[in-house]
Amino acid sequence: MQISAEFLLTSFIVIISPGTGAIYTIAMGLSRGAALSLLAAVGCTLGIIPHMLAAITGLAAIFYSSEMAFSAIKYVGVLWLLYMAWNIIKEKTTLQPDDCEVSHSGTKVILHAIFINLLNPKLSLFFLAFLPQFVQTTSSTPATDMLILSMIFMLMTLFVFMLYGVFSSFMRRRVLSHPVILSGLRILFSCGFVSLAVNLFLTQRGQGL
Repeated sequence: MQISAEFLLTSFIVIISPGTGAIYTIAMGLSRGAALSLLAAVGCTLGIIPHMLAAITGLAAIFYSSEMAFSAIKYVGVLWLLYMAWNIIKEKTTLQPDDCEVSHSGTKVILHAIFINLLNPKLSLFFLAFLPQFVQTTSSTPATDMLILSMIFMLMTLFVFMLYGVFSSFMRRRVLSHPVILSGLRILFSCGFVSLAVNLFLTQRGQGL
C-alpha cells in the first residue's frame, strides 16, 4: 500500500488540535515534569488501541449504529472529564514541584491517560469515518492496510504529545515561580476539561468530528 501525503497532513492536523489527551499531557508536564508527561503521552496513545481494533474488526460500525451503546460510552466519558476537571481544582498540589515517586505516580498517570481516550466515543467515530478513506478500494488486504495506517497515526500522536510534554516541562520552572500563573493554569485546565465534556455531551450519533 502507499501512504499518501494527504493522510499524513490530515492526521497531523487532527493530532495537534486541542483535545483531552493534549491538555492532560501538558498539565502533567507543568505539574510533574518531563518524565510523567512522557508517560501521559504513552497512556494517551495506548488509549487509541481499543478504538483502532474496534474500527478494524467492524465493532465500531455496530457501536456507531446503536444509540444505547453510543450514549452509554458518551455519558461515562463526560463524567470522567468532569472528574478530571474537579481533580485539578481540588488538588492544591497538582501544580507543585515533585512530591512523589515517579514509579508510584507513573501507573496512575498512564491509567488516567488511557481512560481519557478510551472513554471518548469520538475516537471510534474518527477511525470509522477517517481511515477507510485512505484504503484503496482495490486492496486485497483492507484490514491490514487500516492497521498500518492506524499504527502510523498512533506513532504520530505519540511523537506530537511527547513534544507537548517536553515543552510544557521546559516551561515548568518559570511557571512554578509565579503563584498567580499557577492558579490561572489550574482554572484553565479545569475549564478545558469541562469544555470538552460539554462538547462530548452535545455530540450526536452520526455527527462528524
